[in-house]
Amino acid sequence: MPHLKSQAIPVQAPLRDQVAEALRAALIAGDLRPGVVYSAPTLAAELGVSATPVREAMLDLAREGLVEAVRNKGFRVTEMTERDLDEFTEIRTLIEVPTVGRVATTATAEQLEALRPSAQEIVTAAREHDVLAYVEADHRFHLGLLSLAGNHHLVQVVADLRTRSRLFGLGSLNETGRLVASAEEHVELLDLMVAGRGAEAEECMRRHLAHVRTLWAEGTARPLRG
Repeated sequence: MPHLKSQAIPVQAPLRDQVAEALRAALIAGDLRPGVVYSAPTLAAELGVSATPVREAMLDLAREGLVEAVRNKGFRVTEMTERDLDEFTEIRTLIEVPTVGRVATTATAEQLEALRPSAQEIVTAAREHDVLAYVEADHRFHLGLLSLAGNHHLVQVVADLRTRSRLFGLGSLNETGRLVASAEEHVELLDLMVAGRGAEAEECMRRHLAHVRTLWAEGTARPLRG
């Protein structure tokens, strides 16, 4: 049985979206485990809502590749293989590394500095073990940075990859402080880009994505809370 009571949904909130966010948070924290089938009534009872918005939210998560429907049973949390992790990292490297190099030479210092609050928020969240704030700030920083390239479709592709490669059980790594080093790489990357050091920024992004790949592997390998 998952433990989702801390994610109880306020009655005035738009249920489908709020339930989906609560379930995403549970995936990140490791409260919903890869490979396990969860029924809508069980999750609904945990969240204090009816089963209908849970089913609707689960269908949204299924479209994102985070869960899959199991006939007459519920939804199974998607398991990621080592090959999946390698392929996600390869695609992101092919897209994000050269984009960072280009943005370092085309974006203004003001545009780049506008991303600094998000970069600093990532570090603060990692140090304070606030995994949800970490994920939200990380998402905002990376997509904001890529948007400076002026290619909406590129941003959408990376956003989809990031959604599908969410780190199940990220909370267990966060508790050990393993996310701090990765968090600090965002500030390093931004400093390099503000200085116009495109080649070094590309190398920093390449190193950061490799670091993220390692965290993915460790996060999926560690025992998750249940």
